[in-house]
Amino acid sequence: MRSAARALRAARLHSADVRNTAAVAGRSFSLRADPPQAQPKLFVSSSRCTRDFEGPLLPKDLKVFSRKFSVSASVSLAENDNVSGEQRGPLAEYQRRIASGDLKPGDKFQEDALRALQALYDVLYSTSEEVGLEKASWESRNGSSGSWFSRLMPRVQWNAQPSVRGLYLYGGVGTGKTMLMDMFFDELPKTWRKSRIHFHDFMLDVHSSLQDRMSYEGFKTRSQADPLAVVADEILKEAVLLCIDEFMVTDVADALILNRLFDHLFKRGTILVSTSNRHPDQLYEGGLQRDLFLPFIANLKSRCVVHEIGSSIDYRKLTAAEQGMYFVGPNASELLHLKFGQITDGEEPRPTTAELRMGRTLQVPLAADGCALFQFHELCDMPLGAADYIGLFEKFHTLALDGVPKFGSHNRASAYRFTTLIDVMYEHKARFMCSAEATPVELFEKVLPISEAPKQKRTSSRSNNPEDADILIDNDLGFTKDRTISRLTEINSSEYQEDHAIAYNRLPNPAATGTDA
Repeated sequence: MRSAARALRAARLHSADVRNTAAVAGRSFSLRADPPQAQPKLFVSSSRCTRDFEGPLLPKDLKVFSRKFSVSASVSLAENDNVSGEQRGPLAEYQRRIASGDLKPGDKFQEDALRALQALYDVLYSTSEEVGLEKASWESRNGSSGSWFSRLMPRVQWNAQPSVRGLYLYGGVGTGKTMLMDMFFDELPKTWRKSRIHFHDFMLDVHSSLQDRMSYEGFKTRSQADPLAVVADEILKEAVLLCIDEFMVTDVADALILNRLFDHLFKRGTILVSTSNRHPDQLYEGGLQRDLFLPFIANLKSRCVVHEIGSSIDYRKLTAAEQGMYFVGPNASELLHLKFGQITDGEEPRPTTAELRMGRTLQVPLAADGCALFQFHELCDMPLGAADYIGLFEKFHTLALDGVPKFGSHNRASAYRFTTLIDVMYEHKARFMCSAEATPVELFEKVLPISEAPKQKRTSSRSNNPEDADILIDNDLGFTKDRTISRLTEINSSEYQEDHAIAYNRLPNPAATGTDA
C-alpha cells in the first residue's frame, strides 16, 4: 500500500504542467510539458496470451506527456571557456580537446551543432528513467532480469509516444559531423541502451533480420504481425537510442523498409541521432515510388530536431599527405602492383574465395596477408552491394583497386557502387590503394546535381565535343561525390593510416623496437 501511494503521488507530480529551464553553455533551452495526452493502456503479454489490461494497476489520474527540446545557438563558446571537472557531455569534451590542442578553436558551425547535441544530452539525462535508457531498470520493468521468478511474470510495456525528440545533423563533407556525433555517443553512460552504427551496416542488419523472420518456419501462420514490427522489437531490446552515421537512401527497397520500420520504432520510443549530407526533404529525391517514402520524411522531421552544420573548411583535406597510394599516369597499374607486393610482408599473393554474409561468396583474384587486389570491374561492374563490401572488409584490412575510370552517364551504376565501396572502406578504417584514370576530383567532373544541369545543358548543346554527351545529371551522385572525393583525399593522410593501424592492431611492437610502451 505504501509503495502504491508513493507511485500515485509521483504520478500526480509528474502530470503537473511545468516548465523547466536549464543552462547549457551560457544560454538556456526550454523543457516543455505539452498538454495531457489520452491515458495509455498497459500491455500485458505472456507466452500464452496477449491482451489489453486496464485494471487498478494503472492509476486513474496517470498522464503521459510529450516533452520536446528546442535549440537556440546564439552564444559563442568563447564566452564559456571554463570547464569544471564536474561538467560532462560533448560540449565539455570539445572544450577539453581544444585545450589539449587536439582540435582547433573558432569553428562556429561546429559549436552550434555541439549546443544542439549538449541540449539533447542533458534532456536524456533528466529523462533516462522515463524513456528506458538504463539497462537495469528497463530489464527489471520488462521481466528480463534472468531470474526464474521474473520469467514467470508477464511483460509490461507502455504503449505511449516517446517523450524526447532526437537530432538530425546534416551538412557538407568534411565538416566534422561524424566526429561530433561520436563525441556525443562516447560521453553517454555505458549502462544505457544505446547503439552507434553506420547506415549501411544498419540496413544490412535489418535485411538480415527480415530474412530470418520470413524464413522462420510457420512464422506467417503463427502470427499475423508485421515482420518489421518484430524487427523493431528486436532493435529496441538492444537500444532505445540509435546513432546512425551517414544516413542516405538510394534504394527503393530501403526506402519502403525505412518508412514502416521507423514508424514502429518511433511509436515504441526510439530516439534517433543521425548525420547526413542531405536535408530530410532531399532524402531519396527522384527515387522510384518516392510518394511512399514521404510519410517517413514527415515522421523523421516530427521526431527529430533538424540542424544544419555548415563549414567552409574540409578538415579531411587539412591532414591529407601530398603523396600516398593513389596512382595516376601511364605507369599507375605497374606502381600499384609493385606497392601491393611490398605490403604483403613477403607472402605470395594467390587467388582465393572469400565467404561473405548471408551465404554469399566472392572470388578474390589476389590475396595475401590480409590484403586483396581487384580489377575495378570485378568489384564495381558486378551486381554487388554494401553487404558484399562489408563482408569483404571483415576479411581484408587492405584493398588495392586497379583501373578506376572517370565516371559519366555510361557507367552510372559503377559510380554508385564505387561511392558505396569507399563509404564502407572508410567506416571500417581499411587501407585503400588504387590506380586511376584521373585525380579524385577529375573522376567525378562529369557527374552533376540537378541544380547545375541547366547551365551544363546549354553549354553542351553548342559543343561539338562528343565527351559532353557523357554528362551524368544525378542528384544523389552529385551530393555523394563530394564525400567520396574528400575520403579519397583523407585516406592518404598519416592520421588515417594511424587509425587504420590501431583498428587492425598493426602498430609496431614497442618491445621489438626497444622503445617504451
